[in-house]
Amino acid sequence: MRLILAITNALADETRVRAVLALQGGELCVCQLIELLGLAPSTISKHLFLLKQAQLIESRKEGRWIHYRLAGDDAPQAVRDALAWLFASAAKEPDALDDAKRLKTILKQDPEDICKRQMQSLKSCSCAPATPAAAKWRKAGLAISRAR
Repeated sequence: MRLILAITNALADETRVRAVLALQGGELCVCQLIELLGLAPSTISKHLFLLKQAQLIESRKEGRWIHYRLAGDDAPQAVRDALAWLFASAAKEPDALDDAKRLKTILKQDPEDICKRQMQSLKSCSCAPATPAAAKWRKAGLAISRAR
C-alpha cells in the first residue's frame, strides 16, 4: 500500500508529471530538466526525490552530473502500470506536446553550456560559485553540492 500511495502522491503534481513525461524519451541530466521545467535547482531536486521515492525514476551519477531515467523493467508492477497509464493518458495533452517540442531544442544544446548558463543566473544564490557564502564553503574545504 505504501508504494501505491507514494506513486499517487508523486503523480499528483503537474511538475512531476511533466518530468516523468520528459524522461519517456530517454535519460536526462538535471540541468536539462531544470531548463525544461523552468524551476530552481532546489525545487527540481525535491520533485525528483519524490519521484525516485515512488520508484518511478532511477538515477546514476557520473562525475558531478546526475542523470535520471524512468524505472526499468524490473520495477514493481504498480510502477509499470502507473507509467503506462500516465503515458497513455497524457500523450495528447497540449502541455505535454509543448514540453516535447521544447525538449527537442534543449537536447540539441551541450549540457555543459546549459549548466554554465544556469550557474551564472544563480549569482545571487548562496550556492553560486562567485558568492561570499560559496567562498566560505570552499575555504572550509567543503564542496558545494549541486545536483549534477
